[in-house]
Formats: sequence, C-alpha cells, structure tokens
Amino acid sequence: MTSVRELLHAAAALPGDDSRRDAEALLGHCLGRSRAWLYTWPESDVAPEQARVYRDLLARRREGFPIAYLIGEREFWSLPLTVNQHTLIPRSETETLGEWALDLPLPGNASVADLGTGSGAIALAVASERASWQVAAADRSAAALEVAVANARRNGLEHVEFIESDWFSRLGGRRFDLLLSNPPYVARDDDHLRRGDLRFEPAEALVAGQGGLADLAVLVTGAPGHLLDGGWLLLEHGCEQGGAVRELLVSTGFSKVATRCDLAGLERVSGGCWHAE
Repeated sequence: MTSVRELLHAAAALPGDDSRRDAEALLGHCLGRSRAWLYTWPESDVAPEQARVYRDLLARRREGFPIAYLIGEREFWSLPLTVNQHTLIPRSETETLGEWALDLPLPGNASVADLGTGSGAIALAVASERASWQVAAADRSAAALEVAVANARRNGLEHVEFIESDWFSRLGGRRFDLLLSNPPYVARDDDHLRRGDLRFEPAEALVAGQGGLADLAVLVTGAPGHLLDGGWLLLEHGCEQGGAVRELLVSTGFSKVATRCDLAGLERVSGGCWHAE
C-alpha cells in the first residue's frame, strides 16, 4: 500500500505554476476527499486501484491536459460546474462580465440571455444572484448545452431556459433587457492557442476570424434586433480588443459605451446601452 504523502511526493515536475495544488486536486478527486483531509491524514494508505487511477491522471497532467478536464469540474462564482472538452474552462476574469451585469439598473424581472453559454457559467452566475430574472442561455453546440443543463440542475437553478441556437438564429423576435456573451475572440494565428490549457479546449469556442473580431461583430450588429429599449449588451473580449469593440458599439448606435478591466487591470468587458429610435 502507498500513503497519501508518498503519492503527493510522486507529483514532482508537473507543469504549471502550482504543481503541489494540482496533485492535491487530483488525489482528492480520486479519493473523494478534501484538501484539508489530505493534510490531516498524510500517512493514510491508498488502495492500489485508487493509486493507479491517480498515477494515470498525473501522467496526463504531465502532458499538459487541464486539471479541470481531468477532474471534470471547475468552480465559478462559487458554483461547482461540470466541464468537459465540449466546453471552455470558466476563468476568473469572466466574473467581470457577471459583476457588471449585476451592477446595471435593470427591472426586477429583467429578461436576460447569455449567448454562447458553454458550461452555463455566466447564465447560472447571474441567475444565482437574481432569482427574479428570466434567464435564457443559448449555444449552438448540443453537447455543450447538455453540460449546461446538468450544471443548472446540479446547482438548483433549473428555472434557467436553454436554447440550441447559433447566436440569434433561434431567438425569433424575442427581446431582452440584457444580452451577455463570452464569444470566441482569439485570432487564428495567436500563439496562445499552442500553449497551456488552450491546446485542449474546443477551438470553435475560442477562435474567430477577422483577427478574433468576427463573432464580436456579429453580436454587436445583431443585438439591436433583440434588445428592449434601454437594454444592454455586454461582451467579454481579448485584453487588446477593447478599442475595436467600443468602436463597433458606437458605430452601431449604442450609447454609454464603456469598458471594464479584470482584476489584473486588463480591458476585459465592453458594453453599451441600446435605445430604439
């Protein structure tokens, strides 16, 4: 039998900035135990089959496979979310999008749509904070929507509506107080696609034409047809795309156009208000 301590020591040379925490996450997943338990009971014996599964996961992690995909979960907005290779891995900078949404002066029963929802992270975050909002989440990927629906059920947010739609294609004539999206915005030739977790995430959820701006442009130009008077559009984008997105919003006729930075001080979300003529 092998102990918890020995297995954690076997995780040396994992990629990334925090190999020890990665090892703890993987071993805790295999044992169904918390990180605190691993520290409290380091001499505990681990069954051979559990040790084998753990070592297999370590081998995949050494190849660069993302921790979130290995354990099938990532926390976002304090919500445990199932993730897999059909969805992006939710990242902390995306919380900037949810924070801005919650700051807006919207009606108590606001209608909200999250476009390109993936795992459902954004839709479920705002729904968890505003129980009276009517939240819909759309994605063109049926496989991603399966994950999002399961996450809604897991977190007791089954009132969120899910729609299989390529951006606005199946929204019909519906209009909303708020449209949110974290669309693909990475340029096809961006070197980041060959590094870290991005190598394993679905390219269709990451990459866009026109230097990464193609889907952002579709959302900006299509949003007026699906916004109520005084409604808002908020879009996550790359840290160097803020100027281009603001220009798109202004040229389309949005007012109150602004950009918010993430915790690293990088331009991350731009948006504006729509007033019908």
